[in-house]
Amino acid sequence: MKIYCMSDIHGCLAEFEYALSLIEDHLDDDDTMLILLGDYIHGGDDNYAVLDKVMQLQRDYGSDKVMALMGNHEDFVLMGESSIDCMVRTFSDDDEHDEEDEEEYLRWMESLPLYYTEGNTIFVHAGIDEDAGDMWEWSTGDETFVGKYPADIGSIDGLDMKIVAGHIGTAEISGDPRFHDIYYDGESHYYIDGSTVDSGVVPVLLVDTDEDKYYRVTESGAWPILPYYEEV
Repeated sequence: MKIYCMSDIHGCLAEFEYALSLIEDHLDDDDTMLILLGDYIHGGDDNYAVLDKVMQLQRDYGSDKVMALMGNHEDFVLMGESSIDCMVRTFSDDDEHDEEDEEEYLRWMESLPLYYTEGNTIFVHAGIDEDAGDMWEWSTGDETFVGKYPADIGSIDGLDMKIVAGHIGTAEISGDPRFHDIYYDGESHYYIDGSTVDSGVVPVLLVDTDEDKYYRVTESGAWPILPYYEEV
């Protein structure tokens, strides 16, 4: 299976559509998926438009072909801590959307899975309980799947799998405020949150689960990803 991955779009529709343009010719392929790792809202100005785009992709291709995972910002909305359009809920929030429209978005958010596995890879918004080794599915709480902090790097004892996650900007993980690309630690983790609101970029990762290979997708093609310390 070839799986394209994006994360942390945060209401940035134009950047999301550009990233989609890099892969749209491949979505009709039988052995291809798109996985979106959460945080579709809060940050840019197009929160509803991004949700509409993701939901339309799922209607066009099916939710098993275009999979959307839960992020902590969707969880904030479901918990009543924020609205779709604003991180801090106010009485004036969502005036432009009637109650029926809101219910459709909320039902969709409630249906989002917390993680997905294919081959040797775990796809998740934030992370897993790595101390649990191969028992991670039973040990990891919902708050860890969507909100784990800080990011783990290095190999995972007792678990021979890779993790693809977003949630924390790769500028923070790398310690380089100018780095907004895919971060690979050389062991078990690929992080793909490019801080889109600041960088204007939604990084695109391609995972070939049959070959256990990982690529950066650009206008000029797909390129093998090296560990961060070899790329800088």
